[in-house]
Amino acid sequence: MKNIKYNILKVAFLFLLISSCDEVLDETPDNRTTIDSPEKIAELLVGAYPEAAYVPFLEPMSDNAGDKGFSQTSEFRVNQLMYFWEDINDIDEDTPTNYWNEAYEAIAQANQALASIEELGGGDELNSLKGEALLCRAYAHFMLVTIFCKPYNPTTAGSDLGITYITKPETVLLGDYSRGTIANVYENIKRDLEEGINLIEDDYSVPTFHFTKRAASAFASRFYLVTANWDKVIEHSNKVLGSSNEINELRNIANITGSGLTFQQQVGLYTNSTLESANLLLVSCASIYNRMEGVAQYQLSQNLVNTIFSANITGKSWAYNIFTRGGGENNLTPKYQEYFKVTNQAVGIGIPFVTFVLLSTDEVLLNRAEAYAMKGELQKATDDINISLQVKTTNYNSLTDLLSINTINNFYQGLTGTEYTPYYNIPSPSLPLVAAVLDIKRTVFYNEGLRWFDVKRHNIEINHRDIFGNSYKLPKDDLRRVIQIPEAAQSFGIAENPR
Repeated sequence: MKNIKYNILKVAFLFLLISSCDEVLDETPDNRTTIDSPEKIAELLVGAYPEAAYVPFLEPMSDNAGDKGFSQTSEFRVNQLMYFWEDINDIDEDTPTNYWNEAYEAIAQANQALASIEELGGGDELNSLKGEALLCRAYAHFMLVTIFCKPYNPTTAGSDLGITYITKPETVLLGDYSRGTIANVYENIKRDLEEGINLIEDDYSVPTFHFTKRAASAFASRFYLVTANWDKVIEHSNKVLGSSNEINELRNIANITGSGLTFQQQVGLYTNSTLESANLLLVSCASIYNRMEGVAQYQLSQNLVNTIFSANITGKSWAYNIFTRGGGENNLTPKYQEYFKVTNQAVGIGIPFVTFVLLSTDEVLLNRAEAYAMKGELQKATDDINISLQVKTTNYNSLTDLLSINTINNFYQGLTGTEYTPYYNIPSPSLPLVAAVLDIKRTVFYNEGLRWFDVKRHNIEINHRDIFGNSYKLPKDDLRRVIQIPEAAQSFGIAENPR
């Protein structure tokens, strides 16, 4: 399905000025001064989140995908190419190019909101809107630099290619854009994040589709994990989780699957904006991923079901249900459903939408566990690991299944220290705990794209096989780990990634 929001202006301008179905947001750039009230700025910020999915092209790049064979549906080109880490310049929904376009569109709307706030003179009444705009701008740039650039490394960040950090509304047909460096991008993200997080409030009708205080701290937790600021990870994770009853903030998969909910009921709960407290930030976007996830050729093979979803470190089974769509190896977890928005009732055409979880309490808890491990606070890391497993394990018994540091050490005693090689050194006592966190995250966030972020951050080697037994390796530091800059952006002066 072609990207119906994509048009020639996106190619020509590279970064859209403003686009929205709302009448206020359909104004031409020359009329942007009509955004002259807090209410209109708030409407503008609804579109300041990237309305695009990264899961469809990141999951098949990771070790969460296997070849299920020719009997599976093979029409999904993005799934095929990304499994073999090939460059793709398709402009359909669910592609890197679409994510690039939508992220810069979100940035454009955040910048226009900030400009309008400045034109109105700022002040207390507008501070929370300014905070949201800054956080949106920081988040979209963070996702772009994470996907389209090398992993953050302070030693090389001053020379590694970044992405263009846009801070003003676009006012020219073709601007002079340069990529800058990763160091520059991260400095700008940090500035916007830290300013925005101090201004944000929770005044929304549907909070989980906006940056609330907790969602902002969840984003900060992820950002500081990448930059290895362990104290900041812990600080912001604590703000999200609170000081007591942390387990009640998590997605309780054991209760959900143990209660006998159907597939459709589980799907409906997973991305629910009010009933599921684990969801901190959601986005709904045009996507056919619900149609793709179970039947695409390079997805959850039976071998990977056994690897990812069988027994965890407690020795008991993960509580996740695995369903099949149409039989065979069309395996999937109940996370996504499609909402079909009819655009022409007479001919029965419309746009499929899917809701994705961008930030959650489960991620925050495991970020904190990794930070504790890296600081040498091994018991606190173990405590967080136990909290996570308690709500994700079938028939978990807190008396007999509680892990100790020694239990985790013994489980991971075969590690050589070469499996995970981020830019910083992982102390030997911390390594088993970090490995446990990464393994838990692989299962908990299966089919949510987060595994690829850990693969890049920890420089994990990936091996894919096809149905003929051929092996395809993505070694450490391989340049294909960095998704190529879209051709449209390259044609207007944005340097391509080396290959």
